[in-house]
Amino acid sequence: MNEHVTLSTPAEQTVERPNSRKVFIKTYGCQMNVYDSTRMADALASDGYVTTEDMAEADLILLNTCHIREKAADKVYSALGRLRDMKTARAAEGRELMIGVAGCVAQAEGEEIIRRAPAVDVVIGPQTYHRLPEALRRARAGDRVVETDYAVEDKFEHLPVAEQAKIRARGVTSFLTVQEGCDKFCTFCVVPYTRGSEVSRPIRQILDEARRLVDGGVREITLLGQNVNAWRAEGPKGGEWGLGDLLYSLAEIPGLARLRYTTSHPRDMDDKLIEAHRDLRALMPYLHLPVQAGSDRILKAMNRRHTAEEYLRLIDRIRAARPDIAMSGDFIVGFPGETDRDFEDTIRIVEEVNYAQAFSFKYSPRPGTPGADLPDHVPEEVKAERLERLQALLLKQQAAFAKSCIGKVIDILLEKPGRNPRQVIGRSPWLQSVNVDAKTSQIGDIIQVRIIGSGPNSLFSEPIQSLINY
Repeated sequence: MNEHVTLSTPAEQTVERPNSRKVFIKTYGCQMNVYDSTRMADALASDGYVTTEDMAEADLILLNTCHIREKAADKVYSALGRLRDMKTARAAEGRELMIGVAGCVAQAEGEEIIRRAPAVDVVIGPQTYHRLPEALRRARAGDRVVETDYAVEDKFEHLPVAEQAKIRARGVTSFLTVQEGCDKFCTFCVVPYTRGSEVSRPIRQILDEARRLVDGGVREITLLGQNVNAWRAEGPKGGEWGLGDLLYSLAEIPGLARLRYTTSHPRDMDDKLIEAHRDLRALMPYLHLPVQAGSDRILKAMNRRHTAEEYLRLIDRIRAARPDIAMSGDFIVGFPGETDRDFEDTIRIVEEVNYAQAFSFKYSPRPGTPGADLPDHVPEEVKAERLERLQALLLKQQAAFAKSCIGKVIDILLEKPGRNPRQVIGRSPWLQSVNVDAKTSQIGDIIQVRIIGSGPNSLFSEPIQSLINY
């Protein structure tokens, strides 16, 4: 999953009951953590909690953590130090404050969190957050609760269904987790150790949740998974379905106008999934398909199990099926043993693919992963120089792609009000933010616009047709 900035839980219109408790959820990391925070909020709502955007008024503060970047655990402990002081001040006032740590750092650190931060009441991993209400009841009774075992039961079956009013409050786009965990064991990655092995949700669960989201006003759904295109399940008439089959089925849901999915592994891009990009109007022409490096030697050391040439041939097949598709990727520079020649191979693959968007990082060793024990670590100053050069190229490509959109007539999904009166922010098929003066349209409408300008992070447009029927 590509990394995102720290987020707090989206505000929701909740009905606050007398004496209801309030929860503040701080979300770190990828889209799946955003989805997890939403589902934890749903689970807590059944226990009498309402969400708040004001940490100062919260009775429960949850840190939903990410372990993908360097020093992630240190940042969590630093935040817990500040929360400890808040808890002490609350106690002096005779008020309760409970603190919980969820997510991948919780899974990786477990009991160590309680030892280093005694103010924490609950530590709960990604596979057990359906047990959160019960864990909090035990903590309130005096236990220090650590729930990091991989759940035997299906957590999604035990999570409560969100009310339609809550779905509407969250907006017209939504994430939907269909797959979790990873069996690829890339040598740089901690995900198999914090999220476990690959598990796919059953078709019925996914379709039911998708229909509830659409009934609640959602127009666009992004399917999530650590390796989302590794999703496999038994089909309704027997036989195995893959992600392509699932997308065809989802596209038949009335009112669901747009579909996306992330994050994919090149080894799991099968023919049916590529055909879905060719056939489905609802499947947006944007694909995040990480390659990580352009050197076969480094790819082998990373245990990616594909070559640069195989990746490029795959891109050619996808573009042949969907010529207007925009590619996104992930890159790691300075992996142990990476030479100047290896890095030049990465530059060459970027030049050949020509990405519309990409995420790039310096390699940082994750404790417990094979990459951390490899010899020939690259000096930090060399990694920094390489990253600067790579990012300059990627930003140039991103700007060129945005500029190439000028003059095009496209459909955009209106998602939220803009900064200026009458301005609305929409989303292009290629996931770009689009500004438009759409005074006669509403959030959730899909309208036709002409792109008239581009900026560093968004496009500017003028409306052509007020409403497109989907």
